[in-house]
Amino acid sequence: MLIPKTGLPAKRILKELNQRLGKDFTYDSGRIIGSMCTKPNRFAQSVYAKYLAKNLGDIGLFPNTARIEKETIQMLGSLLSCPGAVGNIVSGGTEANILALWAFRNSVAQEGDKARKEVIIPKSAHFCFDKAADLLRLKLVKIPLNDKKSVSVNAVRKAINAKTLAIIGICGTTELGVVDPIPELSEIALKNNLYLHIDACFGGFVLPFLENNSLFFDFRLPGVSSIAIDPHKMGMAPIPAGAILFRDPELYKRIQANVNYLAGGESPQTLLGTRPGASAIAVWSVLKYIGIDGYKKIVKRCMELTQRLANAIDSMDKISCVIKPTINVIGIKSDFIDIRDLASALRRKGWAVALFPNHIRIVIMPHTKPVHINWLVRDLKNILRKELI
Repeated sequence: MLIPKTGLPAKRILKELNQRLGKDFTYDSGRIIGSMCTKPNRFAQSVYAKYLAKNLGDIGLFPNTARIEKETIQMLGSLLSCPGAVGNIVSGGTEANILALWAFRNSVAQEGDKARKEVIIPKSAHFCFDKAADLLRLKLVKIPLNDKKSVSVNAVRKAINAKTLAIIGICGTTELGVVDPIPELSEIALKNNLYLHIDACFGGFVLPFLENNSLFFDFRLPGVSSIAIDPHKMGMAPIPAGAILFRDPELYKRIQANVNYLAGGESPQTLLGTRPGASAIAVWSVLKYIGIDGYKKIVKRCMELTQRLANAIDSMDKISCVIKPTINVIGIKSDFIDIRDLASALRRKGWAVALFPNHIRIVIMPHTKPVHINWLVRDLKNILRKELI
């Protein structure tokens, strides 16, 4: 594929794009049932498209965009029980988690303690932490899970030594949406003078809006140092839009560098130079547009559909839920059939499901409708009855 010598007509390009991309899955079809992303809010899409030229890498040129980013972090901080939190809108959870570990490493190194390079992490943690450890030359100490699929607190305690830098807790694991016992991890972190980072990329936009939620995970716990949260998941912002929030501004400064050659003058930067201001503006807009009550309605609807599907699965022969869903994530397991065969059969019927070694993951996102659950239940029953006997 070569760049054409002379430009092609816009209509021809758009026609080809429509033909080629029309074969992709769409959220509107309801067939994307295994992804933790969703169709962005329509208003947020329009805002994003309008401000594509904004660059947060040069805030001297776009000072009001930088102010909007700060206000966005303040709103997210308030949601997570720390209005004074500092941080950035970033590309997503991978960047956010890298920034947290980078800040921890730099903080202890600048204090003269370069030996602390071990990070205690659940085996359920996202693979981006392996990337972070490789980039930052840190060692991950992976902790087994208990029968509830959350990290073993006793094993965390036993893993701490003089080289330990930080503990990672997960709020909505990738595999099953499980929330680790963050209050206990907070106590351990405080007792041992360790950093505690919470990966709430998925659950961070679910738990605050759940009815009768008793699972604490945020900055109200004094041991929590930083939180990663993804507005482009349940927050319904356009991709890319993650966020990293730090409780302590001094910790955040450990990964900032001032760049003085920019057109707008000196500007502080962290991992990325050029950053899309449109992402921050879109998150700011969607938070204001949907509001707390709106998110509560979205989460309630997703949880109702999740429970409805979980009940249907547990009523079927040969399959069941791995655990009772904590949030809007369901794991389907089987002791009678190969779960890979079930995943293949579902995909043949047009369902985009996520396959893990021992289970299928279903995620009930805002684009999922009751009729889609009906279709999925129907297809599951037919597959189990006719194809995988």
